Amino acid sequence: MPAGTWVMQRCESERFPYRIQIIQAGKPWLTLRVQDRWPGAGQNIFCLREKEAPDDVIGEVESVPILALQRRGPRISVVLDRARQKRCDFLALVKQSSKGTYEQIFWQTQQALRQRRSGARLVPTKSADFSVRIASEERYPWRFPGKTVVRGRLAVGDYALLGDDDVLAVVERKTFDNLLADFGVMAALHQQLLELSACRNHSLVIEAPYEDFLTPTKLHHFSATFCARAIAELYAAHPALRIVFCSNRKLANLWTQHFFTAVWAQAQQDISG
Repeated sequence: MPAGTWVMQRCESERFPYRIQIIQAGKPWLTLRVQDRWPGAGQNIFCLREKEAPDDVIGEVESVPILALQRRGPRISVVLDRARQKRCDFLALVKQSSKGTYEQIFWQTQQALRQRRSGARLVPTKSADFSVRIASEERYPWRFPGKTVVRGRLAVGDYALLGDDDVLAVVERKTFDNLLADFGVMAALHQQLLELSACRNHSLVIEAPYEDFLTPTKLHHFSATFCARAIAELYAAHPALRIVFCSNRKLANLWTQHFFTAVWAQAQQDISG
């Protein structure tokens, strides 16, 4: 199902002769005035956010389904449903001047981003002061140093990242023996993972490397072939599910801490807008 519709229109303005709208659920989600139909090689196009309905639209240039749409802090990524000129970003920067703050928006393509190579940049995580709820039944829980940790009931999963009013992320933890035991009741495991994958940010974190499930000397009750088929079935039946194999308990704990930190940072960026 398309994530929206990309609509480009021609306008009478000489400086901003084109108008882009991203339509979601029948309503404009983002409307920009732009200087060209698509950024050229190594080029960023300056855009203006439209604040009032225009009276200079001449006609429609194109209407294209959007395959994927994602906002990451100040950056909006768009993938269009066509063979060429399909990937682009809009970067919205807030600048400071003597008269206060103002916005600058740049339209960038994948080619331009690769050519510029401005350095590795991640969503800032300096203020990652979040809370984690650990399921009451966890006997030897993971640790989250410096974070607020509470015990309580979880509808699904073993660890939850808490937001102000809801759960931002959920992790289901499995040891090597836990997952082997679950292979004996695959129907119940599928139900559990279906509920887990319904959460927006989720993961099944396994405290064992994948190769352990293919090593006959480490297995009991099941063959390596059966385990390989069972894991493949999990991926096939739950395409949205994030399954992470870690070498040991310590790395699984560390991966989850970084995952929660990244989700928290992204949520704070979305709130600040």
